[in-house]
Amino acid sequence: MTLDPAIAARLKRNDAGLVAAVAQERGTGDVLMVAWMDDEALARTLESRKATYYSRSRQQYWVKGETSGHTQYVHEVRLDCDGDTVLLVVDQEGAACHTGTHTCFDSDLLLGEA
Repeated sequence: MTLDPAIAARLKRNDAGLVAAVAQERGTGDVLMVAWMDDEALARTLESRKATYYSRSRQQYWVKGETSGHTQYVHEVRLDCDGDTVLLVVDQEGAACHTGTHTCFDSDLLLGEA
């Protein structure tokens, strides 16, 4: 699978060839998780509408929910103004976090409203 050259030209990758990918829940606006994508993962996501990421630790692709059943159906993919982060607007089925929680950001509130 090959990423559209026009999209690839806009990406600003880190030294490992990756861009940050933020998954946001479509219905609630909750930020669910942050992962990494390379050109191949982004191309797979755009073609299949299944969130596909690149695991830095395992050095392989993974489709969210492929083994857990906690899938992400992708409605929108947006590129930020710098080209170094993509936003996936998804329908989350089950937990988004590997710990089993709905979002990776519901555990440690470091600063709340004043």
